[in-house]
This record gives sequence, structure tokens and C-alpha cells, in this order.
Amino acid sequence: MTGNEINVQIPQNLDPVYSNMIQIAFKDDEFTMMFLHQLPAVNQAKAKAIVSISPTHAKKLLMALQKSVNDYEEKFGSIASAASQDSASDGFTLRGYS
Repeated sequence: MTGNEINVQIPQNLDPVYSNMIQIAFKDDEFTMMFLHQLPAVNQAKAKAIVSISPTHAKKLLMALQKSVNDYEEKFGSIASAASQDSASDGFTLRGYS
């Protein structure tokens, strides 16, 4: 294993979750992301996971997501911009709580 590799151990009982909505809040020392699954045809969502990270890791996540989206678009084509969708149904809310 090289210096950049890490051995990740995933518990056998850890199930993947699906999220089609996210709420992000922040304060001076952390970003908190609540991953939700909005139920179709009802005004209701179920929290699937809540993850808090440092601002430094939030910036690293932003860069990793940008690289992944760029790689995806190179392979599969352009993803429709969120700006072209209705903002009330885009599955994203940003709230600061500092």
C-alpha cells in the first residue's frame, strides 16, 4: 500500500442508502449535511443519514465532487444544470446556523 492509500473497513451490516434531497447547515467549525429521501406524491421526507465535517473537509469534498462530475460528464455526457430545474423541487436546501 502506498502512502496515499488507506485500508477502508466497511462493516458487513452497513447498508447503502438512497437520497434524493439534501439539507446543508454550517457554523464556524462544521458543515452538517442531512441526506433525505423525499417520498413521491407526498410533502414528506425521511432522514437517511446526517454527516458533519470540518470546513477543510467540506472544501475537499467540493473539489472531489467537482472532479467526479467532470469525469462523469466526460464519460456519459453533460448533466442538466440545476438552474434549469424548478428550485422548489431541486432536492437541495442550504441553511446557515452560525
